[in-house]
Amino acid sequence: QIFPISFFNTITMVCKFADLAKAPTDLLNDDYTTKVSIKCKKSAGPVAVTIDTTRGAAGALSSKVGTKFSYAGLSFDKAQLEANGSQTLETSMSPAPGLKLSFKGSKGADLGATYNAGNFCGTAKLDVKDLAKVSSSACMGVAKGIALGGDVAYSLKNSSLSAFNVGASYSQGPVFASVTTGAKMSAFNVSMMYKVNSDISIASTTTHCASKHCDVLAFGGLYKAPFGDLKAKVGSNGVVCATLIKEVAPKVTLTASGSIVGADTSTFKYGLGISM
Repeated sequence: QIFPISFFNTITMVCKFADLAKAPTDLLNDDYTTKVSIKCKKSAGPVAVTIDTTRGAAGALSSKVGTKFSYAGLSFDKAQLEANGSQTLETSMSPAPGLKLSFKGSKGADLGATYNAGNFCGTAKLDVKDLAKVSSSACMGVAKGIALGGDVAYSLKNSSLSAFNVGASYSQGPVFASVTTGAKMSAFNVSMMYKVNSDISIASTTTHCASKHCDVLAFGGLYKAPFGDLKAKVGSNGVVCATLIKEVAPKVTLTASGSIVGADTSTFKYGLGISM
């Protein structure tokens, strides 16, 4: 017996390879905005309707309307009419335990499959519009808190590999770290997050390659203050961003953001969003 039974009992379900660095990535990217928008969600029986309105630079309003529902085992995850008149359709179904088939159509059209079984998660995707590319990924938990994975993409037009990368993540207590490759394994992306306590978390994302040994893409943190969730970050381009997320009423969330390049006040941008 190579591995004891207790070894497998410590392995938990893993995520998709694309989500290997999801925790620090979400902390550093989500909720920052330079738009003024309002999003309203309403359920009408089994159907959920969403109206998302954004104010443009000239003051004009543009809206997109979407819905989601399920019928006869088929889930319409997104059926949306965009502001420019185009449409988006996303559907999925589960024909067998652990297997999910999906279709995503907008400017392109992709047919996908996701399979979860214990400590393994695999995906496959085919471009069914242009038949230009097929891709696949796999991720597996190999020990408690440790996951390994990789992905590959094949160009049907050029009959060659267009992308291939590997990665690993480690999570234990308040510490999370992941390393993934990029650009056909010619660069390394390192994402880290540390939960100082129940209210404070910090995260960073760096990239490393031959031309630039270390590029700090972003460093930031989250503070769950009594008045709301406060997030801030600074990027390698010198842009400093901050955002406040607060529930101003039951099921009504206000997001206020601001960004500035260094101390140049002429570069200040703001964003305001309401979701209800």
